[in-house]
Amino acid sequence: MCILVTGGAGFIGANLCQRLLEQNHEVIAVDNLITSDGGNLNKLRSFPNFTFIKHDITNPLPHALTAYRLPLTAIYHLACPTGVPNLTKLAEEMLLTCSIGTRNILELARTHKAKFLVVSSSETYGNPLIFPQTENYTGNVDPTGIRSPYEEGKRFTESLVSIYVRKYKLDAKIVRVFNTYGPGMDRSETRVVPRFLRQALSNKPITIHGKGTQTRTFCYVDDLVNGLLIIMKKGKSGEVYNLGSDQQVTIRQLAELIINVTKSKSKIIKIKRLKHDHESRLPDLTKVKKLGWKLHTPLEDGLRKTSKSLNPSSFYIPNHVDQ
Repeated sequence: MCILVTGGAGFIGANLCQRLLEQNHEVIAVDNLITSDGGNLNKLRSFPNFTFIKHDITNPLPHALTAYRLPLTAIYHLACPTGVPNLTKLAEEMLLTCSIGTRNILELARTHKAKFLVVSSSETYGNPLIFPQTENYTGNVDPTGIRSPYEEGKRFTESLVSIYVRKYKLDAKIVRVFNTYGPGMDRSETRVVPRFLRQALSNKPITIHGKGTQTRTFCYVDDLVNGLLIIMKKGKSGEVYNLGSDQQVTIRQLAELIINVTKSKSKIIKIKRLKHDHESRLPDLTKVKKLGWKLHTPLEDGLRKTSKSLNPSSFYIPNHVDQ
């Protein structure tokens, strides 16, 4: 099979590309590297059946992709800037990628009659009022708030994909991904797991927002990639699937676990909590489990594996934490 992965240089995208390459698929990764230094591509380039195209998908797609020597059989659409610091810095890019970029890739899928899977986000639920969140929950969102470029961008993406399913009979699935972690996260990544690991491995204070009572769920990237592959193969066209962990942990508990896993001397300190920080999210995973998916990696084991992948000497610790 010839498979396209947009956002293929990103954390999840690169892990997905590697798995597909190990299964001997022909893989094309497209990424504009706006939030990546390209380091994740180094290992992928060792595979003879890997092609990388640097391109912003909000622009007309390049001839190198539209006229590729093999017809595309499947497309995994992951392209979109992420991260709380980028909610203002790359707000326009988020919205354009989710709208114009998604339409360009959907048209490519329609031309090739390729199966399509889009990686959406738990952010579409906003600050939820219902627990756990099922796929038919419409969310509690602020369409003009600070998080709206990503939340509303992903909601628009889902709507656009649904239109292509109904109007053009495209075989497409929507996956709402919850917090994911693991090897391959950028060294300057602001999300809570790599941030806490960097602080712990450097024996620096671990900074938590407020009291750290807000809860999250964390899914190891190998388990998430398993889910994407299963949903692409077995999922029903037009359906939405939650994907992540349903095992809750408070941010303070996460910090304590990371200190234990890394045998760190770090202390936990509190910093001011952002007003738009969500209190909790918890996916209902009934639908994806019915396809045969399950979580294999306990949080402690996943944190240990992620810790071993980091190089403390190259750490850059930004001022902001995304929890």
